[in-house]
Amino acid sequence: MRKIVVQMSVSLDGFFEGPGGDIGWHQVDEELHQHFNDVIAPMGGFLSGRVSHELMAAYWPTADQDPTASGPEREFARIWRDMPKIVYSRTLDHADWNATVVHEVDVEQVRRLTAEPGGDLALGGADLAATFARHDLIDEYRIYVHPVLLGRGRRLFPEADAPTGLRLVESRVFSNGVVLLHHERVR
Repeated sequence: MRKIVVQMSVSLDGFFEGPGGDIGWHQVDEELHQHFNDVIAPMGGFLSGRVSHELMAAYWPTADQDPTASGPEREFARIWRDMPKIVYSRTLDHADWNATVVHEVDVEQVRRLTAEPGGDLALGGADLAATFARHDLIDEYRIYVHPVLLGRGRRLFPEADAPTGLRLVESRVFSNGVVLLHHERVR
């Protein structure tokens, strides 16, 4: 069975974006970016919401043509272009870059998707992750805690009615101070 893996960056106080959607506080250097590539490259696809997909599609399709792009950035551009994508959107009818648009999160459809052969599925976008969490569809959380306090913004985890049991799989401190907390669901 393929797993659904949330991979998100957060501030120490739990925000995935600051006021006005600001993510300029992310501290992604070459070491961390290479780690992202190493984790994502063997995956079987991206699952994202419209906003996340459009943000990625605005930059990554041609990022490897930028002469100032780092090696990991050029590598990720190729990974992103080639990786199959499912974009969850109620407003889009079509999305480019190897993407299929799905209008609603259908639990049975997602379960069929995870039963298919291939690598795990990277789930991106906080709103979509909240929907998947409500339906108990997330298997792993890879949370990258950046050494910054934002004070306000959008929190990654919404309020929930019950606790979700997790088990720590891995932790890692990167040279830039970012800490990976990799947990899996206790089932």
